[in-house]
Amino acid sequence: MRHLLKSLNRLANRRSFIRKGFVAAGAATTGSQMFAAPEEHSGTLTKGDAAILRFLAAAEILETDFWVQYNELGGIQDSEVPGGTGNPIYTAKLQNLDADMAQYIHDNTEDEFTHETFINAYHASKGADTVSLEQFRVLLGSTATGSSGKARLTNLMSLTLDTSWWTRYRSRAKNPDLDPGFAFPQAVPGLHQGQFKAIPQTDADLTPSDHIQAIANTAAFHFPTIEQGGNSLYPSLAQRVTHPEVLKILLSIGPTETAHFQTWHDKAGNAVPLTDPTNGLVFPDLNSPPFGGEDFQTNLIMPEPCPFISRSLPVCSVIRPIETKGAAMGALKFLKDMGLLMGQSKAFFDFMQDLAEDADSAKRGQ
Repeated sequence: MRHLLKSLNRLANRRSFIRKGFVAAGAATTGSQMFAAPEEHSGTLTKGDAAILRFLAAAEILETDFWVQYNELGGIQDSEVPGGTGNPIYTAKLQNLDADMAQYIHDNTEDEFTHETFINAYHASKGADTVSLEQFRVLLGSTATGSSGKARLTNLMSLTLDTSWWTRYRSRAKNPDLDPGFAFPQAVPGLHQGQFKAIPQTDADLTPSDHIQAIANTAAFHFPTIEQGGNSLYPSLAQRVTHPEVLKILLSIGPTETAHFQTWHDKAGNAVPLTDPTNGLVFPDLNSPPFGGEDFQTNLIMPEPCPFISRSLPVCSVIRPIETKGAAMGALKFLKDMGLLMGQSKAFFDFMQDLAEDADSAKRGQ
């Protein structure tokens, strides 16, 4: 009984917080974007489907926020992706990895805009509450030449990147769904051991040359690191949805995250080998000893076949991981651990945790 009362009190408290969050968001918007709901309404959707879509909408809003920061400085600024004026030095360093980097950054940014807009619009069409994070747009972004200088939701100045996806997708023997305790080697160990910038914080970061190139290299590894998270999240949560139309949404948006991941996986392999003279961060030549081979060879961007479902079955080339238990909370932890949300308030994390817990509680058919 004490446990039940504690749970009910927690539910009431979080509903009160969400209500205040919706009111704050509504105060800053008008028309169809304005809402002040006493609780999360699912409309004609099941509570589980609504919770999953609500969490994905929030995740896409966060993803759009940091892609906009990249596009302002290193992408193409136009009517499709407005904001910023570009930073020629940073853009040139990104182009050392691929001449089309600016176009790819622009297109990835536009994709994320469409994802967040569509999911919220679909929610609204079903009479369900939409999601806004505008009340949490409080972080200071880059002040380097080219930045719009507007407040942000995410932080690209203190990233700690887990680059083990590089070897995970090359492994023929291990799958994190079947081997959750196995530690896949890091492609760039240094990125996992400190906090590094992926965009210039100020114009002071534009020199020396190897420093700004290291920042561009960090961005190049952040791109696939974040996209492989979405690559796994959509099929993980798809296993919990009930309505075929909601399943269609997840199975249609998810593969675009996979397309993004494979594109950026390829570009990361072109990162210029160097040591940042300002902080000692090392970007190794992944094709030279002690690297190279199937675990590190940079042109091996297709997922190697690995054990799937059961080791008694033949190996298969698959997305990995797609464990559905705790998928949303795992995604939130992933974003938090990389430093992308550094500087955000406790209220923000409470809000996001609430969305993640609701998504993870969803069960097919309920």
